[in-house]
Amino acid sequence: MVKLGSHVGMGGKEKMLGSVKEAISYNANCFMIYTGAPQNTRRSDISTLMIPEAHELMIKHSIPLENVVVHAPYIMNLANPEEEKRQFAIDFLTSEVKRTSLMGAAQIVLHPGAHLKQGSMEGMKHIVNGLKKVIENTSDLNTKIALETMAGKGTEVGVNFQELGYIINNVNSDRITVCFDTCHTHDYGYDLSDFESVLEEFDKFVGKDKISAFHTNDSKNTIGSHKDRHENIGFGYIGFDNLVNIINHPEFINVPKILETPYVTEFEGSKNKVYSPYKHEIEMIKSGSMDENVLNKIRE
Repeated sequence: MVKLGSHVGMGGKEKMLGSVKEAISYNANCFMIYTGAPQNTRRSDISTLMIPEAHELMIKHSIPLENVVVHAPYIMNLANPEEEKRQFAIDFLTSEVKRTSLMGAAQIVLHPGAHLKQGSMEGMKHIVNGLKKVIENTSDLNTKIALETMAGKGTEVGVNFQELGYIINNVNSDRITVCFDTCHTHDYGYDLSDFESVLEEFDKFVGKDKISAFHTNDSKNTIGSHKDRHENIGFGYIGFDNLVNIINHPEFINVPKILETPYVTEFEGSKNKVYSPYKHEIEMIKSGSMDENVLNKIRE
């Protein structure tokens, strides 16, 4: 069975239990969460996250722990040219990896970093050194760190398969894997309408076996735009059939596919009302048929 789900929240009193309930409401069998707010370092004590209750509900609905993906916060930059800021990234990522393990998730997705005009090679060297230290700091754990493929905006590192391969080969740890983001790879310039050729290129520099998660998003931009703007499934430039082909690819049936598509906002009365697209997008993907009215169905 294909592992298909979405990003879900972890706010409110129910914390991780609420995350599981949200995923179930979308008919998802996997999901992605943050361990806390992605924009800051404030974290609730792990004992308050209702982890045992969440795990119990997951068992009831046949969602294994390996189907839980954590996303690292955006405030860390292992490629930063300033040593003090790199050390902050190492320390905070270490603590996030430990929290990920305590929550029972198998992996944490990480944006590799931005070189901030020092050059990609210097940035990659810093990332390699930082990841080696995080792996050493968490040597008693099996938690994977999945480097996300990036779109190439600004001074991002990890924007192509060569850069990811350099980082992974130099860290040289089985715990460093890849989260393949369809929007990002398309926006960088890879043609996902020929996924087999893209996969062949990826395998040459990184290795197909390193893919431990997918972010399956359409793109608002033409190929090679380097902009990173997600679109709802089938409503962007990648296209429904190409995305379904990737989601159902036989080599990755057991790899979680996570939707990060935009919420739908509609003005009602005197305020905006926001709708999640995930239940309907998951239904559409499972059916294998593009529903042109899917976003309207969300509002019903």
